[in-house]
Amino acid sequence: MMMYSKKKTNEEILEKERLYGHFDQKDYDSLEKRNVSIPSEFGYSLSGQLIAPFKEKKFVIVSHGVTMNRYNSLKYMNLFLSLGYNVLIYDHRRHGDSGGKTTSFGYYEKFDLRSAVTWLKQRYGEDILLGIHGESMGAASMLLYAGILEDAADFYIADCPFEDLEELLLFRLQSEISIPKWLVMPIARLFLKWRDGYRMQEVSPIKIISRIQKPVLFIHGKKDGTIPVSSSIHLYEHKSGSKGIYIADNADHAMSFTHNREEYKQQIIAFLEKIGIDGKG
Repeated sequence: MMMYSKKKTNEEILEKERLYGHFDQKDYDSLEKRNVSIPSEFGYSLSGQLIAPFKEKKFVIVSHGVTMNRYNSLKYMNLFLSLGYNVLIYDHRRHGDSGGKTTSFGYYEKFDLRSAVTWLKQRYGEDILLGIHGESMGAASMLLYAGILEDAADFYIADCPFEDLEELLLFRLQSEISIPKWLVMPIARLFLKWRDGYRMQEVSPIKIISRIQKPVLFIHGKKDGTIPVSSSIHLYEHKSGSKGIYIADNADHAMSFTHNREEYKQQIIAFLEKIGIDGKG
């Protein structure tokens, strides 16, 4: 069941990051890091790390995808450190060292992201320059946070978000199993409401994207077979105000940075400069 998707271990994630050249133990150990525990409003703690080498009050929070944890965010941490941003990485509920019993694909995670934003602003001030980067489920959670709870960051970067949870599940069902969707979906809806307390229809970034006033850069791999690239295109089309989109060549799901590192970075720099922020630190 999706709420209990098998999580990857630290070793599995770090091995993958090493394989793609995203992780170097020496470099990581040399960083001055602060382990943090952020209280969730649901009674558990969110485990994370704050890497803040810069005096300037510029921060990025990185929101990872399902089955991953904060170690999957290290490549984005390094990217934003190179641009002069302090970075907060943390484990979503039921991932890494954080508490929480189920994964909700953004429903509860959006509240936890609000807790992370509040924690950061309480310590460094309401006047910080804040960006949020999300990948996959983390990107959907970020959009739900901004469109439903509070539009409290200065910019958002949504890498391979899904536009609607039910549509995503239908897409995955069609590609992975032969059980008729008319049979599966009613059962899934009832089970989700009974077991986890929310409706699938409440996890739909496309329904709330027009409420987000702050700038959003959408990123998606052209060859994504997990979440179709059309999701980011639709979200971009429905987003009002300042926005950007980058469709990355030769990239499957959540691999846009891995296969297009310099272009990915330059797209972010150009987007930040477009919205009036110095993208180069």
